[in-house]
Amino acid sequence: MDYYTYKAYNQWVNKRIIQFTKEGLGIRSTARILKISTTTLLRRIIAIAKKIPNQPIYKYKSYEVDEIRTFIRNKEKPIWIVYALERETKQVVNFSIGRRTKSTLQYVTNSLLLSNPKKVYTDNLVHYKSLLNTTIHNTKPFITNHIERKNLSLRTHLKRLNRKTICFSRSFILLNCVLRIYFWG
Repeated sequence: MDYYTYKAYNQWVNKRIIQFTKEGLGIRSTARILKISTTTLLRRIIAIAKKIPNQPIYKYKSYEVDEIRTFIRNKEKPIWIVYALERETKQVVNFSIGRRTKSTLQYVTNSLLLSNPKKVYTDNLVHYKSLLNTTIHNTKPFITNHIERKNLSLRTHLKRLNRKTICFSRSFILLNCVLRIYFWG
């Protein structure tokens, strides 16, 4: 006699969700492959992201900070993902999502300033000059190559961040959760 079991309760499902998210599969394709509903998958992504701890930010390290543009629901209202990359390990240590304002940048830069960084490398965005001390802030050309490469990888792996695509994020919460899984899952 066959017994009905719901696939979402299997122990390997969370590992597959993390793997598929990092590989850039969309919500519908992940749900189709795992044979679970999209609403269940969305709830699981949020639950997985809540369990992922924030990354430690070590003292006296050098960081690169950059922003990448995307949108939620509507292309006329851009959203910016600001994140910091530790130069030596190339790991993302913090990120923030919001409008391209000083407060969105400040969330990331303040967390770096608490760690007494050696240097913080950024592009020439005007807001950084008021947020970072000139002794640690560096804006030389070609100094943010690592984070610019990470931007390209993000756009390649996560189709919702691609510039010309039909894929998009429907909610701020889900975009935040997908980035948490991608960066730290």
